[in-house]
Amino acid sequence: MGDEKVKNEAMEIMGMFQVLPRLVVFDLDYTLWPFYCECRSKNENPSMYPQAKGILHAFKDKGVNVAIASRSPTPDIANAFLQKLGIKSMFVAQEIFSSWTHKTEHFQKINRKTAVPYNEMLFFDDENRNIQAVSKMGVTSILVGKGVNLGALKQGLSEFVQNSASVEKNKERWRKFSEEPGSSKRDKQ
Repeated sequence: MGDEKVKNEAMEIMGMFQVLPRLVVFDLDYTLWPFYCECRSKNENPSMYPQAKGILHAFKDKGVNVAIASRSPTPDIANAFLQKLGIKSMFVAQEIFSSWTHKTEHFQKINRKTAVPYNEMLFFDDENRNIQAVSKMGVTSILVGKGVNLGALKQGLSEFVQNSASVEKNKERWRKFSEEPGSSKRDKQ
């Protein structure tokens, strides 16, 4: 399936959802491409998973920003590959550095750069420890098995919508609670 066909299918999937994330964050190794950067040379010509590029373009066409969170010890190789693939300029934030924090530091930096709240982000990664850590921050996080694909996209958007609905219900409960007599400091004095 070519990039344009994948993009169109991804756009159709996105059209099925009333709410989209404001920012979608991708890991690189074994998420956008099928290898570890540190095992490669800058001189090589990289390739992406078959549906990854079309999905990236669909998000951009829908006006959804994309970013990178990668714990690569070789950011120079990762950046060279992003450039060679012609996708480097697509990302509003690129946090590519070695870390022991399971990407929480990456997301803190992305949050500071973009001002997008964690609960308005969607994240794709191939490592469960990163998914667990970032989920605790309030980010909808999806574990991918063989890279980002249309199935992972649909799952991610479904879970994002469910999580958004939960956040809205909690906000509504809090508004009602704070409007009840005796719930404010002023009423208690």
